[in-house]
Amino acid sequence: MKNKFLIALLFLSGGLLSVNAQHKAVGNKTDFKLAFSSTASKEAITGRMFLIISHSDTIEPRLQVGRYGPQLFGVDVVNLKPSQPVTVDATTLGYPGNTLKNLPAGDYYVQAVLSKYTKFKRSDGHTLWMHMDQWEGQNWTRSPGNIYSKMMKITINKTPNQVVKLTVDQIIPPIAVPPDTKWVKHIKIQSAKLTAFWGHPIFIGATILLPKGYEDHPEKHYPTVYEQGHFSTGAPFRFKDAPDNKFYQDWTSAGFPEFIAITIQHPSPYFDDSYAVNTPNNGPYGDAIHEELIPEIEKQVRCIKEGWARLLTGGSTGGWESFALQCLYPEFYGGTWSYSPDPLDFHNVEGINVYEDKNAFYKIHEYYKVPTANTRYPLTGDVRLTSEQRNTMEVVNGTLGRSGGQLDIWSSIFGPIGPNGYFKPLFDKTTGDMDPAVAKYWIDNWDMRVYLEKNWATVGPKLVGKLNVIAGRTDDFFLNFGVYHMEDFLVKTKDPYYGGTITYGDRGGHSYRNYTSGELIKVMDAHLKKMHPAYK
Repeated sequence: MKNKFLIALLFLSGGLLSVNAQHKAVGNKTDFKLAFSSTASKEAITGRMFLIISHSDTIEPRLQVGRYGPQLFGVDVVNLKPSQPVTVDATTLGYPGNTLKNLPAGDYYVQAVLSKYTKFKRSDGHTLWMHMDQWEGQNWTRSPGNIYSKMMKITINKTPNQVVKLTVDQIIPPIAVPPDTKWVKHIKIQSAKLTAFWGHPIFIGATILLPKGYEDHPEKHYPTVYEQGHFSTGAPFRFKDAPDNKFYQDWTSAGFPEFIAITIQHPSPYFDDSYAVNTPNNGPYGDAIHEELIPEIEKQVRCIKEGWARLLTGGSTGGWESFALQCLYPEFYGGTWSYSPDPLDFHNVEGINVYEDKNAFYKIHEYYKVPTANTRYPLTGDVRLTSEQRNTMEVVNGTLGRSGGQLDIWSSIFGPIGPNGYFKPLFDKTTGDMDPAVAKYWIDNWDMRVYLEKNWATVGPKLVGKLNVIAGRTDDFFLNFGVYHMEDFLVKTKDPYYGGTITYGDRGGHSYRNYTSGELIKVMDAHLKKMHPAYK
């Protein structure tokens, strides 16, 4: 297995490869001219113009975009006027292939999208142009108000030096929020704290799942479980009011523990999720959630307004949030079950060792260097993406950290503000060279293992029995290593001993779960009965 892993890395050592590198590059020059129509907007637009090139027309090319999706190019535009063309040519950086030159001859379906940026005059004195979430979860491919072209079929390499023109004239409509039902309620508020920070209205919200019998017992109050994670207007635990939904069967069954389950929506201009904490780059999301949103939730629905009765869970981003919130607000919450959390320790941040690496793209040894793996197949260990490839994908999706991607949001959460008002990068996204000062900032401020080590004497007594982490040992993004480092600290704690649990799936990937949602609620119920005997 080690040899297989090394061979995969050495194969990629030449740097970024086109996904179609085995094909002969296009000999004839093909340029694209993209422009938006005055029927879509008569005003000039600042934002980013995208070109998507796909072999498939099963769905629109824009809806195929992703880390393993079709060919993508992006160009920043400032005060772009109607009909003013934006050129994508052989000099434009792309992903997965870096250039149009590497695109093999053949038939393709192409589409252009213009993602609009909003001007934010922040309270810290910086002015930023970023994408304003429209309750779609920071996704330019489907964000309301963005403009796209109709899909066009083209043939490349049949016409010498051809120019393909696309007119961007279709406006993405508003997102339809699901209606309230007997089981599910929605809350959306404008945050005064975040609006003041960003100089623009910022909204946060929640989707609330009520327990069986809620309407029949108007005097009863219930414990709450907050399921953290990426933006979604869907109900917690993927609940659907349908007999064939497994969690519906559990939730509505006789004798099932009665909880109120809540997911919160808190997209920031950097990502579909703010990570629920106060940061210099994103603003006071922690305060907004705990001082504005949760009080409003507890005003509208009958939650028990005590820390022991507020529990946390979530996976990946939500895994980090649920763990961090329990540590940072140790008395506000009564326990967490955090799945596959984003790095709790920074020795391995999707392959990057923030403590030691000099370059984020390569592991540098005395006589050679090896590409840093970012993503792997859990069962085989084969490298799926290198760090350089993943970061090129983010640059193509947005410059200045505006990609809405994973490395960019971590930099905006864990890193300081740069002189231009955007976050100061941990590393150069072109060369991979690390910034030691930013690395130190990350570690000193947001490495959760370091935080607990520094503060255990004061926060430890408030966390006994509350920290539960679950991870697969073959996590797709190497997140299990952060759990290992956290475990090394927790199992050695004294005065007090942490008293929680660390659970691994030996061959589990990023989606590893040791409980069904229904089983997890029962575990939480048992936890409350143990920790708070008055709870019945």
